Amino acid sequence: MAQLVRRSGVLITLVALALGATASLAGAAEPIPRPTPKVAVIGTGGTIAGVSKTKVSFDDYQAGKLPVSRLVNDLRPEVNRIADVTTQQFGNKDSNNYTIPEYRRLTAAVDHALKFNDGVVVTTGTDTMEEFAYWLDLTVRSDKPVVLTGAMRPWTVIGSDAPANLYNAIHLAASGRTTCFGTVVMLNDQIHAAREVRKSDTLRLNAFRSGSSGELGVIDQNHIRLNRAPARVEQCGKPGWKTPFDLDRIARRPLPKVDIAYSYQGAGPQAIKAFADAGAAGIVTAGAGAGGLSPAMTEARDDAVKNGVVMVSASRTGSGAVYDPDVRGVIGAQDLTPQKARLLLLLSLATTHNEHRIQTWFHTLGTGQFTIRHQLRTPLGS
Repeated sequence: MAQLVRRSGVLITLVALALGATASLAGAAEPIPRPTPKVAVIGTGGTIAGVSKTKVSFDDYQAGKLPVSRLVNDLRPEVNRIADVTTQQFGNKDSNNYTIPEYRRLTAAVDHALKFNDGVVVTTGTDTMEEFAYWLDLTVRSDKPVVLTGAMRPWTVIGSDAPANLYNAIHLAASGRTTCFGTVVMLNDQIHAAREVRKSDTLRLNAFRSGSSGELGVIDQNHIRLNRAPARVEQCGKPGWKTPFDLDRIARRPLPKVDIAYSYQGAGPQAIKAFADAGAAGIVTAGAGAGGLSPAMTEARDDAVKNGVVMVSASRTGSGAVYDPDVRGVIGAQDLTPQKARLLLLLSLATTHNEHRIQTWFHTLGTGQFTIRHQLRTPLGS
């Protein structure tokens, strides 16, 4: 009887294995289809939506003329294979023409779109793309992918980079690979972090760089290769991932006025004095080298601080860092360019008047601090 039971058990096991194998084969033959990622493309204009006079008018064109729906439709059916794409026309003009109140509305549009989509692509002009990107990086509350793209040549010329940039941006957003990265910029097959990216050439297709940090990665046709991630990824899924700048909590009154004063050999006090007299709550100085100012500009800065203006010291070099000077009321911009330091100071002053807190945000938001936590147990050479 025991032998029969054992044999019956083997039989049952074999039947179960056979059924499992059959089910496995059936599953292999009919895999469960993955839902197609949903991506919203929000158009704001720029060169990518430009119309040229001729097919070879690379630099002679009108920006912001084509609707974003036309751009996406020109990429079909190829784009349909990677995402379910919808479009929204936020605006259609040169990126230089957008205001801070419009930036604010753009944040709301992106956050709203992310409630119903897996990622968002924003098309915009390249002139102030780094500011668009950093603003969204600081204010968007969702950790889903946000990708900015544009073009150095209009849509309608031969050899335009516009179609490839838009396709790659949609591909990147649909992939989900930059979840928790904050906002990134995708141009010329290169992926850049919003904090670090800057426009470094007026006309070349490879116009964007990320300074000494380097690009995040690249897109090579079907392959997305990420070599590193922004520091904020370490806080993914935690409350600390979000910045303090929730625009829904910031009063609807106009945001504080913040200006940039550029330093040069023999610079006078007029710019800083004029900005302060006009009601600037904060001023960023684009100083020489590590933030150096002329004597006249330094005196004007110190007077502005006495009158309650918060000053941030940045560098006009476009690379490197400016640390806190030993001057009360002056904050070092760290590795931020003057234009990005302006946006961080503007949002900071809209949120608090505590100078120490603002200084802390300049030190920590979007930056990674790495230290050696374990000492070597044995002396070197032993």
